[in-house]
Amino acid sequence: MLGFLIALLSGALMSIQGVFNTQVTKTSGIWVANAFVQFTALLVCLAGWLITDRSSFASLWKVEPKYMLLGGAIGAFITYTVIKGMALLGPAKAVMLIVISQLIVAYVIELLGLFGVEKQPVEMRKIIGMAVAIVGIVIFKWT
Repeated sequence: MLGFLIALLSGALMSIQGVFNTQVTKTSGIWVANAFVQFTALLVCLAGWLITDRSSFASLWKVEPKYMLLGGAIGAFITYTVIKGMALLGPAKAVMLIVISQLIVAYVIELLGLFGVEKQPVEMRKIIGMAVAIVGIVIFKWT
């Protein structure tokens, strides 16, 4: 149940952040806004680390494979694409497409066992669920 609530909170925060970031780009450039977002995230993470964790940053160099360390760089492009998507489509349509894209890519990662994720079998109910979500987006777009 806790995981369910945390995932719901994550989605809500992502939507709110996307709207905030899109508004910031109206008075600054998109890369300035993105840099500010990433910088403030760094400050929050460092504060959290100081308060709770204090594990060694050197442990990062033990991560294998090394490409797994690209999460932050990917995060910068996520912020950029969320800002652009919301600016071009509006928050609701952009978030619906973002969520569907996340769902499809995550399912493909599971099906193929990519990036160290345990391979999962094809389940028709999950495919039907994604199809229903896609139909929902089509209905939402044309209403």
